[in-house]
Amino acid sequence: QVQLVESGGGLVQAGGSLRLSCAASGRTFSSYIMGWFRQAPGKEREFVTYISRGGSTYYTDSVKGRFTISRDNAKNTVALQMNSLKPEDTAVYYCAARRQGFTTTPSDYNYWGQGTQVTVSS
Repeated sequence: QVQLVESGGGLVQAGGSLRLSCAASGRTFSSYIMGWFRQAPGKEREFVTYISRGGSTYYTDSVKGRFTISRDNAKNTVALQMNSLKPEDTAVYYCAARRQGFTTTPSDYNYWGQGTQVTVSS
């Protein structure tokens, strides 16, 4: 099992940047595929990005070129650097993990953090 704790959310003006971090417990962090999802009020949780065990990445179209996911297996952390933020990026952001298979479906991920709020003002 793995436990996930997100941090780094906050309030930022449009065009600004934030860096989210997700700290994972356990000695097998490097074996997990790690993802970031977000959920805006009144909307379903949606995929943002994932990173494979080896560092390959995939992004949803709306964040390509603005967001970057990275992982540090030695520190059991995964980060999400968010640049050029837009009001529509406002949401609770969640870190998630799964063992095998690349997927953008939230229900396919086995472990979740508690979420961190990101608010982008116009």
